[in-house]
Amino acid sequence: MRIVLATLLAATLPLSTVAYASDASPAGSTVLTSIKPDFAQPITNVPGKSVKTVLVTYAPGDGSPAHTHAKSAFIVAYVLEGAIVSGVNGGEPKIYKAGEYWTESPGDKHGVSANASKTEAARLLAIFVVDDNDGPLTVPDHPAKH
Repeated sequence: MRIVLATLLAATLPLSTVAYASDASPAGSTVLTSIKPDFAQPITNVPGKSVKTVLVTYAPGDGSPAHTHAKSAFIVAYVLEGAIVSGVNGGEPKIYKAGEYWTESPGDKHGVSANASKTEAARLLAIFVVDDNDGPLTVPDHPAKH
């Protein structure tokens, strides 16, 4: 698994980044929470499927709202740094530390996703196996009203 992840990371091409400053950052530090599409590649021996990765950095004490993913998405979420609290399908949230991972199947609801620390940043790599044209990759449970 580590060799595959290292290969994916070495071959990444940044596509775009969404970032914002967190109020939970310790005084004097600049820690951002960001969600950055990192890699997208068709799977040549599985027509119609692609591998896409997203690098998620959580500022201390920060998290993301409840969400689901693209309907066809199978996901491996691999913690790169720090610790992440994750709860899927109403199950008991669990803390995953650097080097640990969890998976999500198509249709799963990700109710809890947050940095387990109030003082240190945390990063994870979300690896999606998804239909080529399925998207968006993440859909909040309660979209913002305009």
